[in-house]
Amino acid sequence: MSSMGLFGEIAFAVLILSSALCLHRIGRGPTAPDRAIAIDILGTLVVGFCCVMALWTHLEYYINIAIAWALISFVGTLAMAKYLEGRPYDD
Repeated sequence: MSSMGLFGEIAFAVLILSSALCLHRIGRGPTAPDRAIAIDILGTLVVGFCCVMALWTHLEYYINIAIAWALISFVGTLAMAKYLEGRPYDD
């Protein structure tokens, strides 16, 4: 599993640090849009984790998980943006 070597370790370290910063922003705020953007970025980081895992383990189903997660995250971000804007979902 260590076929990626230093790149894999650096990629995971950057993704973990970025995730920690996003979780801090989600908890700290100060406004709802700040939290919404942090949640969206956290979804993007999960896609990044899946892609690095696919490269690291040579298993292609991680890419399928990443694609599904990206689609769900996109729809969730749109719904959250509409809710924060105060508009109905069918608009």
